Amino acid sequence: MKIFTIILTVLIATATTTNAQWTQTNGLYDGKIRCIASDGTNIFAGTDVGGVFLSSNNGSSWTAVNNGLTYTYVRALAISGTNIFAGTNGGVFLSTNNGSSWTVIYNSLISVSALAISGTNIFVGTDNSSGTGGGMFLLTNNGSSWTVVNNGLTSTSIWSLAISGTNIFAGTDGGGVF
Repeated sequence: MKIFTIILTVLIATATTTNAQWTQTNGLYDGKIRCIASDGTNIFAGTDVGGVFLSSNNGSSWTAVNNGLTYTYVRALAISGTNIFAGTNGGVFLSTNNGSSWTVIYNSLISVSALAISGTNIFVGTDNSSGTGGGMFLLTNNGSSWTVVNNGLTSTSIWSLAISGTNIFAGTDGGGVF
């Protein structure tokens, strides 16, 4: 009987930890949430029609923070220190005050689909599915300088980016991971 009780306890504990429950936060029920980034207690959500929203209470409430964000289709967010970067269909925007105001730092890139930050380098992936160019770009000096960094990429639609140590990984449309 003791062995049966121990086995039953282990099975119940395993089932409880492997079946985590998701709970929808308040607000932001409509539209598509394209990206999420967090900084301490602040959670930012980028949407396809409403711009950027901020929650500072674990999703209990959300506030639009779009002053100066002239393109509200936000497909990528990245945070570095007090800087928040938003990738949109109209370029890359920067906020230094938790989204209260935004300024465009680079608007020659359209269809920004991914952002990743390493130190002072901002890697920007763009989507070429609309035939507007695309590829990978490196922004430095908070966007005042930029370089095309496509060498070796066989796809110019970059949909996701990740940095691990000194390596940057790019997830592409049809080309795999580089």
